[in-house]
Amino acid sequence: MTSSPLPTRIPHGRTARRLEWTFLPPHLRKEIEHRIGSSVVEAQSRASGFTPGFASVLVCADGSRHFVKAASTKAQKMFADAYREEARKLGLLPPGVPAPQLQWLHDADDWVALGFEYVDGRAPLRPWLPDELAAASRMAVEVAALLTPAPAGIERAVDAFADWPSMWDDVDHPRAADCRALAARFAEVVDGDTVAHTDIRDDNLLVRPDGTVVMCDWNWPVVGAAWLDSLFLLIGPRGDGLDVEAHLAAHPLLSSVDPEDIDVVIALILGYFYESAALPVPPTSPYIREAQAWQRDVLDNWLAERRGWERRLSS
Repeated sequence: MTSSPLPTRIPHGRTARRLEWTFLPPHLRKEIEHRIGSSVVEAQSRASGFTPGFASVLVCADGSRHFVKAASTKAQKMFADAYREEARKLGLLPPGVPAPQLQWLHDADDWVALGFEYVDGRAPLRPWLPDELAAASRMAVEVAALLTPAPAGIERAVDAFADWPSMWDDVDHPRAADCRALAARFAEVVDGDTVAHTDIRDDNLLVRPDGTVVMCDWNWPVVGAAWLDSLFLLIGPRGDGLDVEAHLAAHPLLSSVDPEDIDVVIALILGYFYESAALPVPPTSPYIREAQAWQRDVLDNWLAERRGWERRLSS
């Protein structure tokens, strides 16, 4: 059954306030040009996402293109730490994973910078289109196969999500107790031996000209059930009005999952979005709380529909 799209004013593809190339310190620009082997003639900032770090496609004098992101270890410590950790985790992934290849890491002089191969692609269109959802879903299934068994060194989902059920304790919701009880069962549901990206949404995906999809920004992977990414992927399409229940029924991984287990995971991440959306809006990411609130409402209505509860159109 096709769901009604949930309205949003989020400017998809234009949600980030990022550092620009000209505002990077000269020594860092020089280091980056040394790493990529040519002088930069144009920097195309990527305005999607919700972090303030530098993230640009650099066009060079020799005609090459590179994707580089960077953050200050002083002014943007949280993001610099995340980039450093992303580099470590990318190094654990086996060859063949459809993700931009990390080519170099600079971690000195108060900056962390990552250099990636350039991927010719764009984010999936919003509202989501059925064929692009199908392509992203095929990619998620492929990644799950490639990343089973999981390499060592990545946190397990049962540990990463351990505090999430308790997020329901302070939520004002008519079904809070029911959702808390569902979420409390997460450990028996999310465990597994597959690396899940967990942040699989449109602004972390690139659709290439041939229609295939690659997944970017491996900041938060966990080891868990093989179907987690395939489910997380459906939040945006569900909110945009696509029939994700039909997608579930035909999916090579999700169709064999106990429907109750899917509800457990929806309740788990719904609690996370309730707590996150209520936090103050950071000045460097003006749309992050609005985006989290939209995902919260999508999941709220989806879970209510699946459980036969009264739907809440907004919270």
